[in-house]
Amino acid sequence: MKTIKTAATALCLGLATLAASAPAFAWPDKSVNVIVPFPAGGATDTIARALSNHLGTQFKQTFVVENKAGATGSIGAAQVARSPADGYTLLVSSLAPFVVAPHLMKNLPYDPLKDFSYLTVAVQAPNVLVVNPTLAPRINNLQDVIALLKSKPGAVSFATSGAGSSDHLTAELFWQKSGTKGLHVPYKGGAPAITDLLGGQVDMSFQNVNAVMQHIKAGKLKAIAVTGDKRSPVLPEVPTIAEAGVQGVEVYSWQGIAAPKNLPADVKTKLHAGIVKALKDPALTKQFTDVGLEIVGNSPEEFSQFQAKEFARWKQVIETGGITAN
Repeated sequence: MKTIKTAATALCLGLATLAASAPAFAWPDKSVNVIVPFPAGGATDTIARALSNHLGTQFKQTFVVENKAGATGSIGAAQVARSPADGYTLLVSSLAPFVVAPHLMKNLPYDPLKDFSYLTVAVQAPNVLVVNPTLAPRINNLQDVIALLKSKPGAVSFATSGAGSSDHLTAELFWQKSGTKGLHVPYKGGAPAITDLLGGQVDMSFQNVNAVMQHIKAGKLKAIAVTGDKRSPVLPEVPTIAEAGVQGVEVYSWQGIAAPKNLPADVKTKLHAGIVKALKDPALTKQFTDVGLEIVGNSPEEFSQFQAKEFARWKQVIETGGITAN
């Protein structure tokens, strides 16, 4: 009897040890919610949906994209920050809620430096300075733009997709570095800003390459310079701003993927590997690069370091320019 009890005790201990060492679940065993903190149809939304389709196929679960727009992306970001750290809520976003909103908004309901598990920067794209057709005949290069701005300080209009957006901050940085000043005209999104730029209601704009490339190719907008540290593969004839004579305006609009802080290490590793695998898929790579997006897919550690660097950079630009959310 004693031997039987001893064996039973050992078996129970062994099963308990095995249970303790085994994961509580095999992620993902249900659908994953993907929060996009901007309206449907924009660049971030398109990227999130394309990635979600690939991840759903990989993991044999549904990745459901949900748009939670508002307040420079902070409403959707706050929802993710408050969610359980179990891998079933992800944030796919541009730089705004990660590195801009904290410097524009008071009482932000999350801390971007502490409240997220950063997974990877998925893609990036430079902005491009474009002018409308009415200006195109007399504006041929960046020096022409600077001369116009200096001849009419604060009067040449720059359309943006909103206060604190990538295109707005790029314009502010350009004005600071070139010693000029334009007139900021914020819109509720990139689409209406581009519409008025095409119609001649505003003079120029720094827009994501992928958002205006079709209009540049069609001759409806004139590209002056790109903000990357190298020329864009889809606009190889357009110089960088540095090549055109103004240093320190290397800017990329980027879309990153994050989860709530304290994401379990095994889930984080699995998620990151799946995202990078999706980004390397030839069909998805072509879909993104054809419109001027560049694949990144860096490590969680690299993303965290990059986020901290961008956080400090845009804080300085916003404070120097006296930029507010309204």
